Amino acid sequence: MSENKLILIYLYSRYERFWHWLQALLILVLLATGFEVNGAWTLLGFETAVTVHNYTGLTWLITFAFFVFWVFTTGEWRQYIPTTKKMLAVIRYYGYGIFRGEAHPFPKRKDAKHNPLQRLTYLSLAALLLPVQMTTGFLYWGYNSWAQWGFSWLSLEIVALVHLAGAFAILQFLVIHIYMTTTGHSLLAHIRAMITGWEEVQPDAKIEDWEKAPVKTG
Repeated sequence: MSENKLILIYLYSRYERFWHWLQALLILVLLATGFEVNGAWTLLGFETAVTVHNYTGLTWLITFAFFVFWVFTTGEWRQYIPTTKKMLAVIRYYGYGIFRGEAHPFPKRKDAKHNPLQRLTYLSLAALLLPVQMTTGFLYWGYNSWAQWGFSWLSLEIVALVHLAGAFAILQFLVIHIYMTTTGHSLLAHIRAMITGWEEVQPDAKIEDWEKAPVKTG
C-alpha cells in the first residue's frame, strides 16, 4: 500500500481509546475464566475463576452502559449506521486488493471512522451479540433468584449453551479483529493509533468538517 503524503489526524478521543482497551481487557479475562469454569483448563481454580468471572462480567455490564450513554450523547452513534456504499469494494479489497498493495477504497476520516464492513460488524456486535451475552451471563449469575424474578420457566441448560456459544463468537471476533489491526500501512499503525489517538490516512480522505482537528503532514 502506498504511503505517499499520508495525513496524520487526531481520530480517536481519550474516552474511545480508554473504552477500547478496557473492554479488550475485560473480554480477555471473561474468556479465560469462562473457559476455565467450563473445564477447558486450570489457571485460578474453579471457585476463584467463578468469582473473577462474575465480578468482571458485572463490571463489563456497567461500563457498557456508560459507553452506550456516551455514544448517544456525543452523536458517535452515526459512526455505526450501516451502509452498503462501497461494501463490495471493501470486501474485494480485504480478499484480494490488500495483497496487491492497493489503496483502501474507504479511507478513514473524522466523520466516518469505520468502513461499511466494520459498521455492520460493530453494530451487530454492540446491538445483538454483546446484549445477548450480557443478558445470559446475568441470568446465569442470578440463577438462584429465578423463582423470585418469575423466570422459573427458563432452562439453565439453554441459557448456559447460548452463553457459551456467545463466548466462542466473541473469541472468533477477537481473533479476526487482532488480524485486522495488522492490515494498516504498517504492521502496528492501527494499534499505535488506538494508543495515541493519531491515525495516518490517505490524502483523499480529507473533508471540510473534521471539526477543526489538528492536521499534520507526514
